[in-house]
Amino acid sequence: MNNDFKATIGIECHVQLKTKSKLFSAASNDAREAKPNTLVNHIDFGLPGALPVFNKEALKLATKAAIALKTKPQKFSTFDRKHYFYPDLPMGYQITQYDQPIIIGGRVEFKLNDELKTVGITRAHMEADAGKSTHPTGSDYSLVDLNRAGTPLLEIVSEPDMHSAAEAKAYVKELYLLMRYAEVTEGDLYHGNMRFDVNVSVSKNQELGTRTETKNLNSFRSVEKAIEYEIKRQIELINNGQKVIQETRGWNEAKQKTVAQRSKENADDYRYMPDPDLPPIVIDDAYIADIEISMPIAPDEWRQRLGDIGLDSSQTETLLEANVDFATAKYLDLIQQYEADKKKARSLANLLVNVDIPYLKEHVIADLNRKLLYDSVLSLINQDRLSSTNAKELIQRCLTAGLPQNIEKFAEEKGLLQKSDKNELSQIIDGIINDNIKAVEDVRKGEQKAVGYLIGQVMAKTKGQANPGLARKILEEKIAKL
Repeated sequence: MNNDFKATIGIECHVQLKTKSKLFSAASNDAREAKPNTLVNHIDFGLPGALPVFNKEALKLATKAAIALKTKPQKFSTFDRKHYFYPDLPMGYQITQYDQPIIIGGRVEFKLNDELKTVGITRAHMEADAGKSTHPTGSDYSLVDLNRAGTPLLEIVSEPDMHSAAEAKAYVKELYLLMRYAEVTEGDLYHGNMRFDVNVSVSKNQELGTRTETKNLNSFRSVEKAIEYEIKRQIELINNGQKVIQETRGWNEAKQKTVAQRSKENADDYRYMPDPDLPPIVIDDAYIADIEISMPIAPDEWRQRLGDIGLDSSQTETLLEANVDFATAKYLDLIQQYEADKKKARSLANLLVNVDIPYLKEHVIADLNRKLLYDSVLSLINQDRLSSTNAKELIQRCLTAGLPQNIEKFAEEKGLLQKSDKNELSQIIDGIINDNIKAVEDVRKGEQKAVGYLIGQVMAKTKGQANPGLARKILEEKIAKL
């Protein structure tokens, strides 16, 4: 970025709450595999006389979101109507919260290049999503799917506290983790369970420049790239004597650029008014306290616990992300069961980070009991019967084919277990010494390469099954006595 300019970035995130039904109707809230316009009822269609009924589960999830954002929900909040006319909004208005939202304040903390950053939260409000319009390529018509109409959203609005694309990317990743670990949303980015609108402006002084809003970004990378492009575009406009226009823009993934969509509306354009069909939401301290007690472990607490067993920040972040990306694996629950033995917990975490998670990213795996698998693997490693290389192969075989009835016997049949029987190895090494007199003499002269050669002979003789550490110890002891 041109050093004469300062970028200012704020982000609005639409989080789809993971309720079973919509915010004001009984229609299903999961439209991922549904055919268009099959999850709709009279309320979603906006039929005359249809009255909305508030989904109390959405309030519970919004409260959990508030706690995750290090604040508390407002005890009094209201719903409003936001008027605009578009084919995917059959009522002619969106039910949202304007003057009195469910969340005011809060913050998101994260590290960027080992520096602690804090982004303030202005507000977060519940609202019903609109439908979806599609525009078939080469056609002169558009299609409307109302499956998404009425989906419960929590729109989280940040303060304009970010000043680079990297900072914004780190913020949205942490916000994603906070909402997933608080069990507020399914977090399926591909299906738009979390969508990001980024507001960007640049200026040469302390005053904010004219901002643009790039809407509906659904990946961390697209947030970063859209901001990078928009900063560069706005600086070029200003340097060429042109003005930045306040407008809504879209992100063209194929061309990696933002494109103008429409001029930006102001609040007055929406003609907000209190919704006469919905009473205020009133909650008390007891309601909030009950939810606070039941909150799942947050990312920061997991970071502390994983750090306590000796994991570095890179391993920790890999586990935090994989635990939600592959939720059925329940990686952190598995580590938690070993926390009393830090060495064992650390060994398990290393296997998960270096073997299990990379393999799962590339392969379809069997449904299996990971606790049973890793109990056996760690036990064999601790007995010096399973090398790290063979542990990797054993884990991958089990992930692919499922658990055998006896994991130890399976590993032995596949030739994965090390020979750790001292007497057996001693006899093998006696033969190696007798067959390699010159190499033995070289060892006695202090040539370490010769030790490696002799160990290689032992490994070849045992078809790679000898415990190399034990074999080396026995070999050196025998040569020392010659």
